[in-house]
Amino acid sequence: MPLHPNAGQPADPSQLANIARLVSDYYVKQPNPSNVEQAVSFGTSGHRGSASLSTFNDMHIAAICQALAEYRLAQGTTGPLFIGKDTHALSEPALTTAVEVLAANKLNVVLQREDNESLGFTPTPVISRTIVRYNELRTEGMADGVVITPSHNPPEDGGFKYNPPHGGPAGSDVTAVIQERANALMAEGNNAVKRVAFEQAINSDYVSYDDFMHPYIDELDTVVDMQAIQAANLKLGTDPLGGSGIGYWQVIAKRWGLDISVVNESLDPRFAFMHRDKDGKLRMDCSSPYAMAGLIALKDDFDLAFGNDPDFDRHGIVCSGSGLMNPNHYLATVVNYLYTHRPEWKTSMVVGKTLVSSSMIERVATHIERAVEEMPVGFKWFVDGLSKGHTGFAGEESAGGIFLKRDGKTWATDKDGFIMCLLAAEMLAVTGLDPASHYDALQVRFGAPHYIRIDVPTTLEKKQRLSSMEASVVTADILAGEKIEAVVTHASGNNAAIGGVKVSTQNGWFAARPSGTEMVYKIYAESFTSDAHLKQLVDEAEALVDSVLD
Repeated sequence: MPLHPNAGQPADPSQLANIARLVSDYYVKQPNPSNVEQAVSFGTSGHRGSASLSTFNDMHIAAICQALAEYRLAQGTTGPLFIGKDTHALSEPALTTAVEVLAANKLNVVLQREDNESLGFTPTPVISRTIVRYNELRTEGMADGVVITPSHNPPEDGGFKYNPPHGGPAGSDVTAVIQERANALMAEGNNAVKRVAFEQAINSDYVSYDDFMHPYIDELDTVVDMQAIQAANLKLGTDPLGGSGIGYWQVIAKRWGLDISVVNESLDPRFAFMHRDKDGKLRMDCSSPYAMAGLIALKDDFDLAFGNDPDFDRHGIVCSGSGLMNPNHYLATVVNYLYTHRPEWKTSMVVGKTLVSSSMIERVATHIERAVEEMPVGFKWFVDGLSKGHTGFAGEESAGGIFLKRDGKTWATDKDGFIMCLLAAEMLAVTGLDPASHYDALQVRFGAPHYIRIDVPTTLEKKQRLSSMEASVVTADILAGEKIEAVVTHASGNNAAIGGVKVSTQNGWFAARPSGTEMVYKIYAESFTSDAHLKQLVDEAEALVDSVLD
């Protein structure tokens, strides 16, 4: 997919979402349950879509919430259901629908109280931490949660994801049940959905408000060395990209005595302040140098700066002088730093990574004598290891990561953009070197990988065929001039299907898997040889995949 000529440029007024029409479409448009593209579909992290495309509407959310209420009853989950929302335009109407249905089903729903600090928004990691904290000493009456967010997706999108009592993203075994029941409800016109008026719901005994923000912020020193950051007197900058944690950074700065400047305090559901992503669209991707162009331009104003996506489960690390770090580079430095600077962590703790993350992580882990468990794409695969203290750190190439508390106990079981950003500051405070400098040292020791991820336009039929591909369909012996050493369709860490294929040689690899939200499939590739070798890997990967799908 070629780079858009306006990539990295400010948003064009002509591309801004019509919020009034979008919200109207949420209520007015009726999806066709028999159309698979308009059905409820839980991808790697919940159901996502757009009201204008009839893929994220009142009917979807009502059906999902009824299915969720029935699932909780069957599971015996009787504690509170914590709900968070981000700043996308469709998050507010989706919250309204959810409250109406969940209250009618007599679930105890807890929302973030609206105040001048949180502004009523709640990041994904805060919901995860709230669930873990509530449940850690309980054996019954367990809590769970919902986050209404499409993550970094464009302004027109909405998203809805469920976090069971373990606090992390629901596994496929859970989402399959909810998805099937929701679609059955929609097929019958949602006649079996219980629902009350919003005013009745919020004035009932089933809806309450609490503060999720301050308990989370007050505990940050249990997972990051906040005192070291404070003592170093670092000048830090952050761009929340108009997301749900926009009010958090100033409270964090005040609570922990840090110098943090929020360079962009704009809240706008059109995200009109954004710079255009690689394809010209507005996408709040804090790992994209194009979307993050505004903060990158200010890099020399700070010792370190960082950005986050709308639900704050991702991180973007901007170092003075060198700019935005590639997410894979930062993950490798985090692995090297954490496992050598957390003396209370057990030496048996493994490193968790997705199979499309850089092989540099394996090289670092081998050097520090830590085992690596490679999982399919999706953070749900790391929940068990994080909950049991088996996995010290888990990360994915799309700028998501989480790690245990300093004493080796569970912090949260979903990605946490706050602590990933603060860890970069800790790294600088403790070692005197920023993460980019740490990565430079890793390259000297282990070599310099060349990595890329591209989107290839495709069809729904081809996406489905790719997701069910068997290793036997790859009959080639050579890839980019090297002998193919492995063809896998299941992750080595848990033997779960990866929803695609990964092909490896001695000095490179590629993986192909369908996007969960767009009509593209993704090719990931890495070479430890050269950019030319990387290009050859990508070209041959695309040709190989297309030959199988055609």
